[in-house]
Amino acid sequence: MCCLTRVAPVLTVLCATLSPVAAQQGFTVLDEAQDALTVPQGEAAPCGGRPLAIARMQWPSAAVLAEIHARLLARHFDCEVQVVPGDMAGSGSAMAATGQPAVAPELWIARIADVWNQAVETQTVRAAANTYDMQVFEGWYIPGYLAEQHPDLTGTAALATGPAFDATQGGRARFISCPPDWGCAIINRNLVAALGLEDRFELVEPANRFEMDRLIAEAVSRREAFVAYYWAPNAVIDQFGFKRLDLGAYDAEAMQCLADAECAAPAVSDFPAETVVVALAEWVFDEAPRVAGYFQRASLPLAEMDKLLAEIGTSGATPEAVAERFVAEKADIWSAWVGAESQEGQASD
Repeated sequence: MCCLTRVAPVLTVLCATLSPVAAQQGFTVLDEAQDALTVPQGEAAPCGGRPLAIARMQWPSAAVLAEIHARLLARHFDCEVQVVPGDMAGSGSAMAATGQPAVAPELWIARIADVWNQAVETQTVRAAANTYDMQVFEGWYIPGYLAEQHPDLTGTAALATGPAFDATQGGRARFISCPPDWGCAIINRNLVAALGLEDRFELVEPANRFEMDRLIAEAVSRREAFVAYYWAPNAVIDQFGFKRLDLGAYDAEAMQCLADAECAAPAVSDFPAETVVVALAEWVFDEAPRVAGYFQRASLPLAEMDKLLAEIGTSGATPEAVAERFVAEKADIWSAWVGAESQEGQASD
């Protein structure tokens, strides 16, 4: 019998998404390659014969992922699933020490590198898959209406010469950056200089995240031609139809200079990728390989998470309700995670 339970109240921080740490320190990820799984014939207990706890982190994208996976595992794998409160460092340490929680659906490895590397070295935790289908989460964006008006405006090279910003009042369009005490503010200043955009764009650095969102919303309401820095996954990207501009390839040496306030010769580079994974306790691979196989296939399109976050932001919405709708309406996405065998088993119940 399927079982989905909840352990202790889960605190949801509605306004919080993970702010980017653009100027990252170096770290070692010890588990880049994923092993292929062979499912034993005649496996009797898909979840290893014990409860499977999923860590629900305190930010909305991780919360909705926990709720989605809990429902799919209970329905299609007959698991006894528990959704438990979590945080990255604490959950990572507990997974390594006790095997529970067994799943962390959105673990940003660079931010707990020491915890992660120790767990991988001791072979107690392993990455099953990337959480999302993309690994570069920061970027420069234009609003959807501007992209529709100027379909050739796809990359930053067109910002200096393209007609999209020619009619801007006052002579300069606005580039809405991030707060000046964030690392991304330094990167954006240097990128503007590297692209030769100082005379074409007014660089605006809002005081905080709330002013940043307000400036963007006001610019969209005026249908202003502007460029903004932002990060995914985020409701704002879906809400305003943001289109990411191509910054070219990532160049580690160039980015090291871009992240330096005293960068003497800035050169253009895309933002760095971040490793964000679905992490499993090692016992899941050993004792519940069908479940491990599910998670190895469970990379969500990043754009879909932007949509889910926009839905969570509506009045009265909860991660639980959004997860229910996703499971009901998005089989085109999750059916590949579940696999044909599990779907057939559910259909015959």
